Amino acid sequence: MNEPLFDYDPATSLRDPQAIALFMADAFETGDAGYIAKALGVVARAKGMTELAHETGLSREQLYRSFSDKGNPTLKTLLAVMRALGLDMTARVHVRP
Repeated sequence: MNEPLFDYDPATSLRDPQAIALFMADAFETGDAGYIAKALGVVARAKGMTELAHETGLSREQLYRSFSDKGNPTLKTLLAVMRALGLDMTARVHVRP
């Protein structure tokens, strides 16, 4: 008999700053803008969209839209959310495989 499948929400595992930073670092490593936006949306849900909207001055609807599967957040939105989540963006030399 087959075991039932359950939906897993990674937002439930993102409770401390180190886990969030590692999750986002992995997303940035992909270089895929859509994946990065979706990952940031997962982190935003972990924090709570209402709290994040209050801290960034953005509406909950704008946050959900920006970080949906088809979202494309502006740099301003990305930076505001990263700051509210306690994350910094840094630059390093890209190493080609």
